[in-house]
Amino acid sequence: MMFGQGGPAKVFVATRPVDFRKGIDGLALAVQEMLGLDPFCGAVFVVRSKRADRIKLLRWDQTGMGLVHKRLEGGKFVWPQVRDGVMRISPAQMAALFEGLDWRLVRPERAAPAGGGTIAWGRWKLLFLLARTGVS
Repeated sequence: MMFGQGGPAKVFVATRPVDFRKGIDGLALAVQEMLGLDPFCGAVFVVRSKRADRIKLLRWDQTGMGLVHKRLEGGKFVWPQVRDGVMRISPAQMAALFEGLDWRLVRPERAAPAGGGTIAWGRWKLLFLLARTGVS
């Protein structure tokens, strides 16, 4: 899930929860002060609530700042260990996170090029190892 136009954006995840009463301006300021990043660079910034059942995505798309808010009805978002800082994830990992899935299980898929040859890394694909079903 990437909102706005253009190709895949850089995705930065704040590892500490933020005050979820903040709107666009407050979150943009938090990106600058807490993460030391420019909220107008075109990247997607992801923050979570203290309870980890809600996330907000913030992105500048050259015409304005966009904000998406999602609340999971059952469960919590999988989040990196809480510490000061920020981490970068791939757009594919962001898509898994947004769906409430474990983004840590997103891996690149190996694909053989057309016509044979050596194995090359293909496009990103979600590979969820479901321990209950034994599917890999």
